[in-house]
Amino acid sequence: MSVSPARSGARRAMNLPNILTFGRVLIVPAVVACLFWPDEYALRWTALGLFIVAAVTDFFDGYLARAWEQQSALGRMLDPIADKLLVSALLLILVADGTIRSWSLWAAIVILCREILVSGLREFLAELKVSVPVSRVAKWKTTMQMIALGFLIAGRAGEVVLPGTVRIGLGLLWVSAILTLYTGWDYFRAGIKYVVEE
Repeated sequence: MSVSPARSGARRAMNLPNILTFGRVLIVPAVVACLFWPDEYALRWTALGLFIVAAVTDFFDGYLARAWEQQSALGRMLDPIADKLLVSALLLILVADGTIRSWSLWAAIVILCREILVSGLREFLAELKVSVPVSRVAKWKTTMQMIALGFLIAGRAGEVVLPGTVRIGLGLLWVSAILTLYTGWDYFRAGIKYVVEE
């Protein structure tokens, strides 16, 4: 009995790596909801736990897709979207609750602007059928962002366990913002080359 191409495609799309990515998207509103009550320490720890789960799935969905040869167009599209949703939503809620404030707002703005720039460039380059591989520095940037956000999510609750938790998080956020500028320039340079040629 033959399997229709549509059913075969759906089966490939609903593999474990893609399910992990979908799960990461679903975790975003749950983490944000927990942070709506910034003074409830139990909720901050819950948010941190959910965020760690999301960060772990970010590693495993890509690793398993490559190891099991289950890479798909859906996964390639959804993975960066899930990452950007998670980072952007968390930066906004952490600004709203006052964890990120004053000069550190600029670090958050740099990160958000870079995400918008890279999304636009990727869309433009995709039309030209040009792919820009993820560099090692970009992976360091992502790792640094995740660690910084972890400290900032713990926030006031974390100060009870580790004094200086918020300060550590803000320091790492600035480091990730600097790496963000560097990797954003790499993407911009790759994109502008094709704009000039055209």
